[in-house]
Amino acid sequence: MTALTLSTSAAAALRADAVVVGVSKAAAKGGPALAPGAESVDAAFGGKLAATLETLGASGAEGELTKIPAPDGVKAPVVVAVGLGESPADGEGHDPEALRKAAGTAARALAGAKKAAFALPAAEPAQVEAVGIGALLGAYRFTAYQADTGKAPLGEAAIVGAKPRDKAFKAAAERATTLADEVNRARDLVNTPPNDLTPTSFAAAVQAAAKEFGLKVEVWDEKALVKGGFGGILGVGQGSATPPRLVKVAYTSSKAEKSLAFVGKGITYDSGGISLKPPGHNETMKCDMSGAAAVFAAVVASAKLGLDVNVTGWLALAENMPGGGATRPGDVLRMYSGKTVEVLNTDAEGRLVLADALAKASEENPDAIVDVATLTGAMVLALGDGRFGIMANDDDFRTAVHATALAEGEDSWPMPLPQALRKTFDSPTADIANMGVRMGGGLIAGLFLREFIGEGITWAHLDIAGPAFNEGGAAGYTPKGGTGSAVRTLVALARRTADGDLL
Repeated sequence: MTALTLSTSAAAALRADAVVVGVSKAAAKGGPALAPGAESVDAAFGGKLAATLETLGASGAEGELTKIPAPDGVKAPVVVAVGLGESPADGEGHDPEALRKAAGTAARALAGAKKAAFALPAAEPAQVEAVGIGALLGAYRFTAYQADTGKAPLGEAAIVGAKPRDKAFKAAAERATTLADEVNRARDLVNTPPNDLTPTSFAAAVQAAAKEFGLKVEVWDEKALVKGGFGGILGVGQGSATPPRLVKVAYTSSKAEKSLAFVGKGITYDSGGISLKPPGHNETMKCDMSGAAAVFAAVVASAKLGLDVNVTGWLALAENMPGGGATRPGDVLRMYSGKTVEVLNTDAEGRLVLADALAKASEENPDAIVDVATLTGAMVLALGDGRFGIMANDDDFRTAVHATALAEGEDSWPMPLPQALRKTFDSPTADIANMGVRMGGGLIAGLFLREFIGEGITWAHLDIAGPAFNEGGAAGYTPKGGTGSAVRTLVALARRTADGDLL
């Protein structure tokens, strides 16, 4: 894991393998403009660093990276200039997400280096947090199953120009480290192959972390699920040789006045069941537990940060397989809530496990429930790969969740729950069916989940099917593979609740 440190040294004076500076697209001319933090490095270039970069073709565009040898007067042998995109308006600082992406781009490029000095804007704690989390997330690599792991991740990211003795700056660096650690915990879980990450091993990982961080954990095994009447989780998991689990992991604060419940879809592998997925759709289905990974990581992060809010995570874990005991299209399941559901498509399984967990979470009457799930391909078709959809039973809460996600750099979009679609999953056999009309499938999934929320409880649903797993190349601080989508949003919601400005 890359270490994050703060340094009062000037960027040019810090001994490191490289020094990272930021450049923006200048408003008045085509060449790059140096961002704050690069002053001492620019001085070593005789004030001509920006001109040198322009000669080399740099423009300051987002994601652009230029390496040049350092001159005398810079202790590091290499200067890495990374693009920040458009220059901020007069009187405004750089956008935190631009800093995160730039730091992540640089950290990935510096794999193999022992130490890098990040001379990006860091005059305020929020900027330190943005640069820190971007660097730590950008340095992430998953190599657990590789004999030749290549270059090691960047060893240390030192943010220069910060104030390590200032409590606010120190706290910002600690938050960045905690958030990055937990996003990377979620990434590790998502990237773990499904033969090793099963419902039982996932539950064991939660139990181990609960012991380490003082969390309370309860696990319902297959016998307890039968006794409790969790027909949705059992119905999805009954085709697999590995039995399902329901896991509750809770962080409590003695100063808490509010409580949150986070519910995560944890399908450790999704074959589609009897409604088998077509070729080309199975290869990445180890990522179908990304929601549960995000919830687990968010609870741990809340505990490590000591937030004054009670946070309970519910992980609905199952493997959706087409074994001889699998649920068939046409079967009717009796859910934990008592409702019956006719299963028309066994590949619409996430809503079944979530329904049981949502009903169970509702019994504790939290101030709000937020569920997270790689739920529908329809949401990817609607919003693309890079953003998640947000639905809620309260418009103000949906707006607040959306604003929180954007502030954390997690692209998202508010989506409706049209009541007119509700009748499309009426069933002549059961209380409801698990499928409605094909068009608007992401919205229908949200409407289905709403059926299992306790009366009077505020609820939001995050469909992270698009951003949870990156099948393209790494960019900014986002790696190829598991991304840890929604962890930062959930932690920010917990922090805002603790601060009294959300619920």
